[in-house]
Amino acid sequence: MFGLYKGIGSPMMGLTFINAIVFGVQGNAMRKLGKDTPLNQFLAGAAAGAIQCVICCPMELGKTRMQMQGTGEKKSSKKMYKNSLDCLVRIYKKEGIRGINRGMLSTVIRETPGFGVYFLSYDVLTRSLGCEPEDSYMIPKLLFAGGLAGIASWLSTYPVDVIKSRLQADGVGGVNRYSGIMDCVQQSWQKEGWRGFTRGLTSTLLRAFPVNATTFATVTLFLMYMRNDEGMKDCEIAPQALAPQQVQATSL
Repeated sequence: MFGLYKGIGSPMMGLTFINAIVFGVQGNAMRKLGKDTPLNQFLAGAAAGAIQCVICCPMELGKTRMQMQGTGEKKSSKKMYKNSLDCLVRIYKKEGIRGINRGMLSTVIRETPGFGVYFLSYDVLTRSLGCEPEDSYMIPKLLFAGGLAGIASWLSTYPVDVIKSRLQADGVGGVNRYSGIMDCVQQSWQKEGWRGFTRGLTSTLLRAFPVNATTFATVTLFLMYMRNDEGMKDCEIAPQALAPQQVQATSL
């Protein structure tokens, strides 16, 4: 049973900070951009996705290495890493900063447009569904919009995720197969064709819907609750501080 949760320590450590950075940066970027438009939603989401890579890349490296540990070995074999933190520490001691940031470029290429699509999709869907506070079906609508936004985000960048995962897994067992991103792309295409870039997509989408439905609904409801609190009014932009054309409802 524990095999199904292999590498869970790394996401447990990193996801709290990642979501804090993503929603914090996106919200502040929208305030800086001023006008709530689909393009600005994409740009703010892309900025959030790029910045959170600082945590996301090492976190996913630790998760990937922990999940790869013991593959093809006997059960009695001695484990190289005790846990995700030990894994990252050992990689750092052996390879330095460059080692724990393995796959950073491919992570940035995946996350920047991926989060742009993420927030754009959520904004479009919530507006289309009419997610108003007085609507008795608001929570199911938020869950539905968040789940579909997660799926749209993964579909838009999944081939890059495959390459990123292969680069981060490369070197396990002491053998390096790829010299870089393009080499990984070429070898994957030659051996597996286009299907190689969709490997694992089904399980990813099955995970994406409930995870992102819960994330977006929780953040949205929490913000609504806090903004209704008299003590949190100073966190909002005063309507008079915006130009008349900028005062409009937002998805959050």
